[in-house]
Amino acid sequence: MARQKRNVTKMESSYTKKYDAYTERQRKKQKRLFRRLILFAAFAVVLLGLMIAFHIHQRGVYTAKQSEYKEKQEELAGLQKKEEELKEEIELLNDKSYVLEIARTNYFYSKDGETIFKITEEEPSY
Repeated sequence: MARQKRNVTKMESSYTKKYDAYTERQRKKQKRLFRRLILFAAFAVVLLGLMIAFHIHQRGVYTAKQSEYKEKQEELAGLQKKEEELKEEIELLNDKSYVLEIARTNYFYSKDGETIFKITEEEPSY
């Protein structure tokens, strides 16, 4: 169905001119409001996107720091264990009999009148 064209003549009066001006102002006002809302929405979307990107980046940094912290804790535990072992070794090295025993086994020092025989750990060839 084709829309019928109205053949109504518009009245030229002060009321219709004021009404037309009012409707035009309302239309422009709506248009400006719509533009402002679109601009605000675009700004909000960009801001939200930046915030999400920053949050994701910070979570990655936090995860990396957590893993680094765990590695450092494990390294600290290992170093503390090594420190305890070295302290025990220092205590043993302060003992004269222990030092003499090391010298006898590793460097083949002997007591007076003692003969040292070195026995190889190779299998005999016979």
